Amino acid sequence: MAAADTSVLVAHHEIRTCIVRLARGEDRRDSKAVSSSFWPDAIVDFGIFAGSFDDYLAWVIPGSDAVLVTQHLLGQTHIELDGDTARAETHVTAYHRVDMGTEERDTLLGGRYLDRLEKRDGQWRIAERTMLYDWSRDEGVSADWSRGLMGTPLRGDHFTGKAVGDHSEAFFGAGPLATNM
Repeated sequence: MAAADTSVLVAHHEIRTCIVRLARGEDRRDSKAVSSSFWPDAIVDFGIFAGSFDDYLAWVIPGSDAVLVTQHLLGQTHIELDGDTARAETHVTAYHRVDMGTEERDTLLGGRYLDRLEKRDGQWRIAERTMLYDWSRDEGVSADWSRGLMGTPLRGDHFTGKAVGDHSEAFFGAGPLATNM
C-alpha cells in the first residue's frame, strides 16, 4: 500500500472517530467529548438552533431536563478530502425519550450531518456542522421499564439507560479508555 493510500485511510479513520466521539458526547452530555470534536471557532446549524460552538455547547450540555435519554445511531459516512479540509455526510437516526409532564414519549428522527472538518496541529475536528432532516416520527408513550422487558422483569436498575448517571459511566470509569475513543 502506498504512503498516500495509508494517509487517506488514517484521515478517514480520524474523521469518523471524531464524529462518533461527538455522538457519544451528546448522548452522555459529556462536554469534554463534545468540545474535543469541534474547533472553538466552529459554527453549527440544526434548524432549531444555530450559533457559535460556545452557544451550541451551552445548549446541548447539560441538555434539556425533559430529554431523559438520547441515542444517536450513525450510519455510513461519505468523506471527501482536500488537503487539511474535508467534507463529510453522515447518516443518523436519533432516538429521544421526552418527558411531556404528564407522560414520557419516544420520538425518532432520521437525517444527515453535513460536516466541514479541518485538520489543525495534526488533529481533525469539525469546523462547521449543518443538520438535514429526512424524516421524523412520534412513537407514542414510552415503555415502562419498571415492568421489565417483554414481560420479564429486569434484575436491576442498572440495565436501563439514562443521559447521565447510567451504568456506562461505571463501565468506562474515568480512566484513559474513557477519553481515547
